Amino acid sequence: MKYRVERDTIGEIKVSSDKYWGAQTQRSLENFPIGTEKMPVEMIYAFAHLKKAAAIVNGDLGMLPEEKVSAISAACDDLLSGEVSADHFPLSVWQTGSGTQSNMNVNEVVARRAAEIAGKEGFIHPNDDVNMSQSSNDTFPTAMHIALYEETEKRLKPALKHFKKTLKKKEKAFMNVIKIGRTHLQDATPLSLGQEISGWRHMIVRSEKMIEQAEKGLLPLAIGGTAVGTGINADSAFGEETARQLKKQTGWPFVSSSNKFHALTSHDEIVFFHGALKALAADVMKIANDVRWLSSGPRSGIGELTIPANEPGSSIMPGKVNPTQSEALTMAVVQVMGNDAAVGFAASQGNFELNVFKPVIVYNTLQSIRLLADAISSFDERCAAGIEANVERIKELMEQSLMLVTALNPHIGYEKAASIAKSAHQKGTTLKEAAMASGLVTAEQYDEWIVPEKMVNLPEKKKKK
Repeated sequence: MKYRVERDTIGEIKVSSDKYWGAQTQRSLENFPIGTEKMPVEMIYAFAHLKKAAAIVNGDLGMLPEEKVSAISAACDDLLSGEVSADHFPLSVWQTGSGTQSNMNVNEVVARRAAEIAGKEGFIHPNDDVNMSQSSNDTFPTAMHIALYEETEKRLKPALKHFKKTLKKKEKAFMNVIKIGRTHLQDATPLSLGQEISGWRHMIVRSEKMIEQAEKGLLPLAIGGTAVGTGINADSAFGEETARQLKKQTGWPFVSSSNKFHALTSHDEIVFFHGALKALAADVMKIANDVRWLSSGPRSGIGELTIPANEPGSSIMPGKVNPTQSEALTMAVVQVMGNDAAVGFAASQGNFELNVFKPVIVYNTLQSIRLLADAISSFDERCAAGIEANVERIKELMEQSLMLVTALNPHIGYEKAASIAKSAHQKGTTLKEAAMASGLVTAEQYDEWIVPEKMVNLPEKKKKK
């Protein structure tokens, strides 16, 4: 391997000559051979935005020469465009709890690339120039917020928006398909399939609103707090101006945190935000499970819905169709639920002026956003969009249900209606036969009172003509 010798305050160390990183990154790479989980690339992009903004502000404050500002900004743009690849950011999630080594990884890569752009070897120093007015303790939580907010806006919310449209389309298409309702996995009174799906859609609507509310807590940034929140070695305007510059660069409405001591030691906003992700996860778990229950069979289950046959369902049973998209989505939900426990516990471990569980918090939260967005999009495209109603099976099950008897309550009372339902169940007759045998209801009355279409309370404009 061709290498160069890099130096830091510990001493000399060999670094592969084709890598932009320096001594501190190399030491971390060698000192933390733990797991396969790497610092998410979304964090690298967030750091690139931050380092560019910091350089611009330091230049505006007269602390960094324009030539260095220009070189650092150009290097950061290369990170954001992919010109400098993710191969230059190899560090494990399982490193220092403040994320210092990943901060230095970015500092070193930006410094070497910026010097290369300027054509001056050693022109940019990773600490003195790229990290000017900063500490890992305020840059890492700032990058966390940038990455989480941007992924929510660019990845998760578009997935939810499209899924809502799909559900709305199905809701409208099936609004007049009357079926039996179920509570406690037992027969209940009728509703329309469209009404049932409207409940699913409203889950997504509500979850989306909770996420929108929670992500507002990600907008205040820790930058400007430096080591412990006092802002040592930074201009008093640095935090405010950097947040303003980040708003300009990203288009997201970031602001400077009003209390940097809180911003460094607490991640309660992320706990709250992940709680909203967990609420969404709980809802899509319910939707996915409903779909696989309702599509079960096709002949020995409920079978009210048909779902797309995306792939062979079995290696031994020909012709089998399995609810694989439901299974993938629910497994993703299980991971999100586990992530929520990890995030909450990690956030509770702030000691004195700093929480030192930052990498695991951001890794898990970014994974939750990505899993939910990807799994919902896949379920939407490959399952929900192709759901169809098995109208004959729906009608068959509804006509067999004893809970239609509920419509007799206002006419003969609860106890007499219950006796009819029990008699039909015990004797294996239809509800109509049991009602007529009881002497309490005539055939004409039964046909007048037991009309499923009148039991679902559809809006007038959506009733059948």
